This record gives sequence, C-alpha cells and structure tokens, in this order.
Amino acid sequence: MKTLTLIRHSKSSWEDEDTDDFNRRLTKRGERDAKFMSELLAKQIQKPDLLITSPTLRAQRTAEYFADAFDIDEDNIINDQGIYDRGAKYIIQFLKNLNNDISSVVLIGHNPDITTLANYFTGEYFDNIPTTGIVAIEFDISKWDEIEDKPGKLLFYEIPKKYFKKSK
Repeated sequence: MKTLTLIRHSKSSWEDEDTDDFNRRLTKRGERDAKFMSELLAKQIQKPDLLITSPTLRAQRTAEYFADAFDIDEDNIINDQGIYDRGAKYIIQFLKNLNNDISSVVLIGHNPDITTLANYFTGEYFDNIPTTGIVAIEFDISKWDEIEDKPGKLLFYEIPKKYFKKSK
C-alpha cells in the first residue's frame, strides 16, 4: 500500500504588486489555515515518510507547518522546482520514480495541478481544491511506478472552510 496526501499551499497575498509570483507570502488567514490544517492532518494520518514541496515562498511556508506538525526531519523534505512549474504529468513521473521503501508521501503544490491530480488519482470530481485543501489517497500498490495502474481510494478530503465559517 502507498498513500499520497495532496495539499494545495495556503492562502497567499497579492497585495504587493512588486512581488513576483514565486515570492508571494502567506496572508494571516493562510498562516492560520496552515497551522490548523497541519495539526488536523497530524491527528488523521501517521507521520509521512516524505514531504515534497514546491520551492515557492508560499508553499515553503505551508510545508513548514506540516513538517512541524509531524516532526519531519529536513532529510525527509524535498523541494522540487517542477512541482511549481512543470505540471501534473511531471508530478506523476516524479512520484513514479520514488524509492519503493517510501510508503507515504505528502505533496504540497499549486493549482491547477493539485486539483488535476486529485481527480486523476481518485476518479472523483473536485471542481477546485481550495487553498490548504487536503486530499488523502490510498493506492493498493507495492511500487510507486504502479501509481497509474488503477484508481486510488479517496480516504478523506478536508478544507479550512469546513472549520472556519467566515474566513478573511
């Protein structure tokens, strides 16, 4: 069995027009949601073997919350530029190349890729995974290169809006 947990980075700011997309910071709501959702996830799944994240500032900051919640060592965190700018096909290939000793992975990335991957891997329909949305998927496979062989099973889908009625 392999488990993949997809997370869209937390809410980021568009306030500073001089800041490029790569270096956008989290908003106060984004910080709150990342902290809350990381603690929530830590109660729902076992510590992942690996955390993979986009290198953007907003994804890095989101990843820090999840790494802290699970006490993940830096050696078990991968920053990969392709998670930011190469698309869902790249991410699938990246996952297929993982060491088979790894059983569970948390991947923090961006839309549309997170939504595309959630739909593709589960056979479910997600219109849009919102910021700090979490989709946990279990695969009945023993090797990561088999991840496309059959649909995974949706374990759960969590979004901050479920817990915070009105977000700013």
